[in-house]
Amino acid sequence: MPSFDFKVFLPGIPLQPGVYLMKNRAEEVLYVGKARELRKRLSSYARVDQAQHGKTAMLLSQVRGIETIVTNTEKEALILEASLIKQHRPKYNVILRDDKNYPLLKVTVQEDWPRLVMTRRRIKDGARYFGPFSSPAAMWETLRYLNSLFPLRRCKEKSLKPKARPCLNQQMGRCLAPCAGKVGQEEYQELVNNVLLVLEGKNQQLVKELSRKMALASTALRFEEAARLRDQIAALNKTLEKQQVVAAHGKDQDVLGFVRQEDSVAVALLFIRSGVISGQQAFFLAEPVGSDAEVLTEVLSRFYGEEERYLPQEILLPFAGLDDPLLAEWLSEQKGSAVAIACPQRGDRVRLLEMAKANAGQVLAARKTKQTSWLALAEALQKALGLARIPERIECLDISNLGGQQAVGSLVCFVAGEKAPECYRHYAIHRVSGPDDYAMMAEVLGRRFARGLAADNLPDLLLVDGGKGQLGVAGKALAELGDVPEAKAVELVGIAKEKAEEGEKLYRPGRKNPLLLARHSPALLYLMRIRDEAHRYGITLHRKLRQKESLTSALEQIPGVGKARRELLLRELGSRPRLAAASQAELAAVSGIGPALAALIWRHLHGDEVES
Repeated sequence: MPSFDFKVFLPGIPLQPGVYLMKNRAEEVLYVGKARELRKRLSSYARVDQAQHGKTAMLLSQVRGIETIVTNTEKEALILEASLIKQHRPKYNVILRDDKNYPLLKVTVQEDWPRLVMTRRRIKDGARYFGPFSSPAAMWETLRYLNSLFPLRRCKEKSLKPKARPCLNQQMGRCLAPCAGKVGQEEYQELVNNVLLVLEGKNQQLVKELSRKMALASTALRFEEAARLRDQIAALNKTLEKQQVVAAHGKDQDVLGFVRQEDSVAVALLFIRSGVISGQQAFFLAEPVGSDAEVLTEVLSRFYGEEERYLPQEILLPFAGLDDPLLAEWLSEQKGSAVAIACPQRGDRVRLLEMAKANAGQVLAARKTKQTSWLALAEALQKALGLARIPERIECLDISNLGGQQAVGSLVCFVAGEKAPECYRHYAIHRVSGPDDYAMMAEVLGRRFARGLAADNLPDLLLVDGGKGQLGVAGKALAELGDVPEAKAVELVGIAKEKAEEGEKLYRPGRKNPLLLARHSPALLYLMRIRDEAHRYGITLHRKLRQKESLTSALEQIPGVGKARRELLLRELGSRPRLAAASQAELAAVSGIGPALAALIWRHLHGDEVES
């Protein structure tokens, strides 16, 4: 039975649309939901059968308070629910985390001279995004292909600064050098439009337009231009032969596949653009709260509620969700034109749904294989290290500093055998001065353990880079927590390479001699992988801090460059690495610097080097 007393709570709740937030004892939001009638929806939780609704029952066992917000319409409730989930990221809501961070292609149409770049983050910056690409290799092939056909600029600056001489890309035919005035805005924009047509799947439309221009160029005896257009048409036709046309109507569609297996759900989305499959994205949901219809509706709300998400003309579903008409109305308002949500029962669209379902099933099969592999590895770890339980969550701490300077603690986290980057943390060292790694480790672990106990997210196993000394520091920090429930107890292990020929040694509390696992032991290789990831994560930040301090120190020594000009240089050039790599001409182009000061700055940053 739920711990929250619904009988006392429900009479005061109106029969109106709105949003409800379920909270735990610490006032953390566990779940956000919406309802057409709040009292009816919340009363359904009082009748939950714990045996049949494991995840829902687990949620209700933690609920100590419910906050409700009444809205005028159900659509307002839908929009507010999406906003609150983004704000609180509740533990029991559907959060669409993909197993892979798929790459996207981005066309920076908001810039005067747009670029085509790869990115893994979709942000609201006015650019056009295409993808995600399930295969990075296919994405890079597409990028190379488009760059060869339509050579947009490749420099990283958002605002193009004029140059007296173009870079090597122009000489190699990879860029039309707008920075040197070698191409006009109209001609360059035409290239951008062609890139967009290809990425939108409108190759046939582009081929027709290029064929028309080729004929005109040939008639006007501009044979070089006609030959270039001929080659572009041939390349596009070759691409058209490879494309899998799945619908003759030429519509933009998203097709959703949904497969439930026991308590887990896999969702796959096929993206069809102009009748051609352009990509897919898949999600795995472990024990989502609610029925299939509820989960499907929440997936749609989360996925299409993301900023800058492309909205197709039609979304095909395997079965009806709870609020399909409402979602269609909301998405149509976002798109500015009609977005239809349909559950086809016959015809070609059913074939598309079967394809999407097969992809979702493949996600579950891959997940099951991965879980089986992890279980075997976890059991090997437990046996080799003598752990009380399987270590589902493993963290590793690395301390990076140079003679006590730019000290930083870096913590990485692996869950069920995979990286969990959202749990990675950098820690500033506040209380230690000088090169004292033990004291730095004690400070960081004290903070990590205290917060972990309060937030109930302590690791099952903490890996420290070092031998008995580092292990002793970790043990002392753990002891300072006081009595920790057995279910939350943290196991410790140290990993150290004392002599190259001896390989890695593993240290455990209460054991005099180190454990020596075989060099190719999967358990040892896995621990080494975690330790190396902590090194990488720590060194990356440490290097940035050193570069920042070094460059700032160099700039401070230049006569005539005060704080205002330093900030101006960084703002105009975008970053410290770009400032350090800037030429005299680029420095002089910054407002308020001028050629003389630019030359002085360059000499201070580069010493006796000669500018090429």
